[in-house]
Amino acid sequence: MDSNDLSRKQQAMVEMWDRHTAAEFEQKNIDATMTTMTPNPFVNNVPVMTGGVGSSEVRHFYSTYFIPDNPPDTESVPVARTVGDDRIVDELIHKFTHTIEMPWILPGVQPTGKRVEIAIIVVVQFEGGKIAGERIYWDQASVLEQVGLIDAEQLPVRGIEASRKVFDPSCEPSNSLIKRAIG
Repeated sequence: MDSNDLSRKQQAMVEMWDRHTAAEFEQKNIDATMTTMTPNPFVNNVPVMTGGVGSSEVRHFYSTYFIPDNPPDTESVPVARTVGDDRIVDELIHKFTHTIEMPWILPGVQPTGKRVEIAIIVVVQFEGGKIAGERIYWDQASVLEQVGLIDAEQLPVRGIEASRKVFDPSCEPSNSLIKRAIG
């Protein structure tokens, strides 16, 4: 969807979401992050159930476990964006080197120094022009494989190859796990 095709309301949502992510990742400013949200927001990192419900829990999550706990080389590369009447769905490739503890994505896991690239889907819900909630989805098995906590040769999972196939569907073979399973 071209930004020229967006309604004023949709454009305002995009601008609010962009302010929110800039406050999180660039400014690392909890107050600027929270001003983009409704009085009773939620954040749900679905694979590991981290986040919070309500302003107090969300503020605590962001200030304690998320904003300070992204490595310096963290990068989110946009793949696609869909803008509806009251939500935005972003598809991203999230990249980082696991050089610090990251309780929001790897609770209890000490830094491994490994490079991680994962496809993430973020569903951002809006109410009254502000962010009411975020549901973030990713393949946790891919994260665990990339940091060396599970062996992709022993389980039907893939690591960095999965995110690379999002950018270029032909760069990695399809059905390799099926072929491996049936020999």
